[in-house]
Amino acid sequence: MLLESLPEPRLVSLRGGLGAVAGVRLAGVHAGIKPRKRDLALVAFDTDQHCASVVTTNEIKAAPVIVSAAHLNQVPARAFVCNSGCANACTGERGERDARATARQAAALLGIAPEAVVVASTGVIGVTLPMDRVQRGIERAYAQLESGGKAAHDAAEAIMTTDRVPKLSAYAYYVDGKRYVVGGIAKGSGMIAPNMATMLAFIATDYPLARQAWQAELAEAVDGSFNMISVDGDMSTNDAVYAFAPVGDGGVPFELSAALKRVCLDLAHAMVADGEGATKTLTVRVTGARDTVQARALGRAVVNSNLVKTALYGEDPNWGRIIAAAGSAGAGMDPQRWSLYLNGKPWVEPGGIEMLSEAEAHAELEPTEIDVELRVGIGDAAATAWGCDLSKDYVRINASYRT
Repeated sequence: MLLESLPEPRLVSLRGGLGAVAGVRLAGVHAGIKPRKRDLALVAFDTDQHCASVVTTNEIKAAPVIVSAAHLNQVPARAFVCNSGCANACTGERGERDARATARQAAALLGIAPEAVVVASTGVIGVTLPMDRVQRGIERAYAQLESGGKAAHDAAEAIMTTDRVPKLSAYAYYVDGKRYVVGGIAKGSGMIAPNMATMLAFIATDYPLARQAWQAELAEAVDGSFNMISVDGDMSTNDAVYAFAPVGDGGVPFELSAALKRVCLDLAHAMVADGEGATKTLTVRVTGARDTVQARALGRAVVNSNLVKTALYGEDPNWGRIIAAAGSAGAGMDPQRWSLYLNGKPWVEPGGIEMLSEAEAHAELEPTEIDVELRVGIGDAAATAWGCDLSKDYVRINASYRT
């Protein structure tokens, strides 16, 4: 169920992201993987956690994704380590050995089983981890573990690559009058496509849950948030969302469901706003669709189109690119029923009748936040996708990413 269709529960926005959740200690340090900035985060939980996950659909998966999947099938989680500056992807058997060694190092310091540690990496593909620096960084991070917003901010900084700002979100919610929190941190700025792109997100709550229920809830939250964003249409080898909850045997209450979706949406929106070289953000609302599957497919196709992105950058009111992108999804649009709205104003009526002049539409594209509504005209379902423009700075950043 989408958040938009739920009655609004009582949610209270909090500072501190993952650090707002009780029983979580964090640290973000400079291990030396990158020249100057923080590049390693360690997060520890006071109790056993069920860890739900949604990972990249790329056929080439990084070593930490593979190792973490194996760990999550063995014991409850108690910690995670994430480094930036090196993806540890396409590194063969050595990459998996290094990922397992990272988990062992953290586990030894925390007094837990190595399989209770989730590992994640982000950065350049095809480069092996400098394990001496990683191990010293874990020791440094362990010594600095603490709760609260400052520690969460440091951890959020440590997992950044080309991100300009750290990404945090947290909400308090109430179940039977008792206060709980769900919070998260994330990274993502480039290689973002609507099917788990180069992004990492770590989310936690202090409400005990059964693993199967938590997994199903995370999958739905991801489908309506991280899987509905696009920066450049590329998919990485390391993408993952990990969500932690104390071990329990109950289902997901409505209030937690709403709070989780809100955290995921906040973090997804932050990625789009921080897109590499982005100067504008685009919200595409698809309404009047046959069902949610169709609505999501159409929205993803539009925000993922490079022609739409470049037209947005140039403030070019080329609505044909939007419709061409939607039609390319093969989702069953009726060519006689669709219509477009730009920032709430009728733009193109059924049959391709333009309601805004070229000059009027151009003026509507000048703000930094643009809203397009695609009315499909065949049903009652809706979905929203988010994207950004593709600028000259994006080319500059990625032309020299490694060098």
